[in-house]
Amino acid sequence: MLNIPHIVRDVMTETVAAVDRGARFKEVVETMERWKVSALPVLAGEGRVVGVVSEADLLPKEGFRESDPDRLAQLRRVDDVRRAEALTAGELMTSPAHTVRADATLSQAARVMARESVKRLPVVDGRGMLQGIVSRADLLKVFLRSDEDLAEEIRRNIVGTLFAAPARDLQVTVADGVVTLRGRVRDTSLVPVIARLVRAVEGVVDVEFDVTGPANAQSEPSVGRNI
Repeated sequence: MLNIPHIVRDVMTETVAAVDRGARFKEVVETMERWKVSALPVLAGEGRVVGVVSEADLLPKEGFRESDPDRLAQLRRVDDVRRAEALTAGELMTSPAHTVRADATLSQAARVMARESVKRLPVVDGRGMLQGIVSRADLLKVFLRSDEDLAEEIRRNIVGTLFAAPARDLQVTVADGVVTLRGRVRDTSLVPVIARLVRAVEGVVDVEFDVTGPANAQSEPSVGRNI
């Protein structure tokens, strides 16, 4: 069986600070300070995520403290004016919230974060109920895997699946997350396939290779990286 990517459930934080939509401004600030976070899911009912309130949503209250913006400025900064006047999490929050499911892959979560320019995502179930939270730092945890762990997974799940005698024919070494494939393969056209499968292993930084075809075949060695 080939590599199965880690999923959000593997790295998410299950104990999550959150507020309900009726939480007052000061309660939101106090909750952020107590939990040392910069954003909070906003919940309705028994735990359904309806939005997210962040430090950026709170700052307009301070920003407009000593100013009385004219009509044109208000039109240009309508969202900031609304938040400056807001008193509850429901009035302050960004809604709908950008969320992710616990069974999403880390790559899927990373794409949502990049697309929406957010640092964290509430993790929800099929009903939108809060299950946890995943941050950028959580997604980077896969790069903490040891070189030995990566090499073993690649030998077992990729090389061992595609080749009959991987230990003799194709050597796998890993240093600082960079995988090197060196040796002989029965079909050098498989090299791009192998490289893509290896790169898909969670925690791999890059792939380099130095392989040739069978000993009795006339073929040029494949040497390179980033296929």
